[in-house]
Amino acid sequence: MKVPATSSRAVRVCSALLLAATVSLLHAASPTFWHVSTQAELLRGEFEHLSVDETGRLALAPSADLLHESTAPFIWSAVPDERGGFWLATGDEGRVYYVAADGASRLFFDAVETEVHAVARRPGGGLYVGTSPDGKVYAVEPDGEATTLFEPEESYIWALLVGPDDALYVATGTRGTIYRVAPDGTAAPFYETNATNVLSLAFDSDAQLLASTDSPGRLFRVDADGKGFIILDSDYSELRSLHVRDDDTIYVAAIHDGGNGTSSPPTVTTQTPTATVATQVTVAVTDVQVAPPLGASTGNGASAASAGAVLRVRPDGVWDSIWESSTDAPYVVSSDDGRGILVGTGPDGRIYRLTGDLATATLLTRVAAGQVTTMAYGSSGRLHFATANPAKLFVLSDAIAPRGTYLSDVRDATTVASWGTLRWRSTEPAGSGIEFSTRSGNTETPDETWSAWSDLYDANTGMPIASPKARYLQWRAVFTLGERSPTLTSVTAAYLPRNLRPVIASITVHPAGTVFQKSFSGSETDFAGFDPLAVDGAPTTRLEAAATAPSGQPALGRRAYRKGLQSFAWSANDVDDARLTYAVLYRTEGSPDWTPLIDGLVEPIFVWDTASVPDGSYLVRIEASDSPSNSPQTALTGSRASRVFDIDNTPPRIAVDTEPVGADGVTFTVQDAQSMIERVEFSLDGSRWQSVYPLDGIADSRAERYAITASRAQPAQIILRATDAMNNTATTTTP
Repeated sequence: MKVPATSSRAVRVCSALLLAATVSLLHAASPTFWHVSTQAELLRGEFEHLSVDETGRLALAPSADLLHESTAPFIWSAVPDERGGFWLATGDEGRVYYVAADGASRLFFDAVETEVHAVARRPGGGLYVGTSPDGKVYAVEPDGEATTLFEPEESYIWALLVGPDDALYVATGTRGTIYRVAPDGTAAPFYETNATNVLSLAFDSDAQLLASTDSPGRLFRVDADGKGFIILDSDYSELRSLHVRDDDTIYVAAIHDGGNGTSSPPTVTTQTPTATVATQVTVAVTDVQVAPPLGASTGNGASAASAGAVLRVRPDGVWDSIWESSTDAPYVVSSDDGRGILVGTGPDGRIYRLTGDLATATLLTRVAAGQVTTMAYGSSGRLHFATANPAKLFVLSDAIAPRGTYLSDVRDATTVASWGTLRWRSTEPAGSGIEFSTRSGNTETPDETWSAWSDLYDANTGMPIASPKARYLQWRAVFTLGERSPTLTSVTAAYLPRNLRPVIASITVHPAGTVFQKSFSGSETDFAGFDPLAVDGAPTTRLEAAATAPSGQPALGRRAYRKGLQSFAWSANDVDDARLTYAVLYRTEGSPDWTPLIDGLVEPIFVWDTASVPDGSYLVRIEASDSPSNSPQTALTGSRASRVFDIDNTPPRIAVDTEPVGADGVTFTVQDAQSMIERVEFSLDGSRWQSVYPLDGIADSRAERYAITASRAQPAQIILRATDAMNNTATTTTP
């Protein structure tokens, strides 16, 4: 955990001691603050009778009352009647239910097919019912008696719409044909979209048919003569739903196939839809936002990270994207009595209200279901909406709910943490209130092993969190209505994660004599990691270097060679992101005791001038301390030892035999106490150097025998030169 560098060690120590007095031992000195205040952050939690607007204000919402729950997994369509009841088209049972205004329900029609995706009221009473996957349109009388009205070659009936001329328009798939069934029952193709499926139908004020499709996602306008025009060719795979306002502005729910990443009503395919019952209601939203103006999105408006969007097409044909979400996929759009546009989404059963020309989004309500699939106003003027996973019918109340609950997402402190203070900002009109409580546990998902909910916190300026120390934390806010709804704008929870030990991941022992010039170095001998002014293991203090030192391996400059120097570099990390300092210790191979060499390093590199120690085999140990970011009581150290390496600053010894070999030959032994003999050369009377090889043919030990026979007629002086593996060189001459 990063803290500012300071020029005074006394200030650092004093500050650390003050902090240590307020926290328990073995915890990092810097607290972490979990702050929740934006709409995107709040949408990660769970809602009950609450709404959140674009500014992040959480308040009580209109209550959504459950009117009917079906045994089927899906409700695809809901059509009101004049008595306040609704017909519900369901799957996978292929049934139509009638639900009265008081919630009483009965089976109205049971099809042979497994899906009823579309229903429409017949002008003379009763219903038109469209089924799948063996696409048929039934005419059902008010008493439930049915006859087959139309059986196209298409497999799916996705939408039904009665036109101004009382003809029935049928949206089909898998060849994307729109059929017109005249009042006398004669049917004929009306328009071929050349798309896979026609998903939604509507009429504009000029009685021109509007149709949205998938594969590709397009919006068509078709005149009375069957002449079609593409209004919108989008990058979205499905234009699932459309809504036309009185001024002929068109709103379209557009989604990417599979973009919501969780269970949902089946996207439009040529296969039989499969039910996926999902009762999990945990919300996991990363971002919901108002889309940028037209031109800011990619291609034809589909953002690469978008699960779905609401597109607006103005009467002059200009269109833009007014809302996008990376996780919420819109399934249905509808008008909100002049106040805006309502968007029903999945996979978390939400309805958003979009208002204004530059649309702002407010989460209006959320129910315990997967997807909001259809919306319609009843004869009473109240909004009804149906869901899938499971199939339910709700009615949205005109009154604000008297009570609502918000459950935050789970905060992962990454380690067992000590909890600090919980504080929040709220407005609570007379008679209203917000009650807070917390719980903690050590499993990612709250279960029976978590602590019970704490007693209520009653001071929004801050109270210590009473839940036990643990890795995970969750808070709950319960809203109570008074004169008006209370509003919550931010919540902050402080905690102190347990400090974790730094880790030395690796140590690199560079070849002896290898050094690296610092970048932009001022002199030829300014080597990275080498401090010639260090005395008795106490390096000179470089406050600026300590403050600006990057973490990890430093950038090394040009490689150079300086005999007697040994370079080490290492890689270190700290999961708490603490600033680290390093110490270097050494020992000889076989010795148990470590001797300090230098400490206080801020860069993970050090160059050792080995002239100060005897030749031998050594190891170094690097110790990393997070003390700059922690108090003395809480600081931790991690260490790692290197491999064995040799220090050898002594040249080999050349011993010439006293007995000559012939008239002008010589034999000799080269021996080194620490390193292998790497190279032996000779020169006759100062001529060029020539290599000579051991008598056994291979230089693989610290003592080797050699023989030289001079090729000159006159006796010559022979100069011998031997070099060991550490680049130490010895020279001698023969008599």
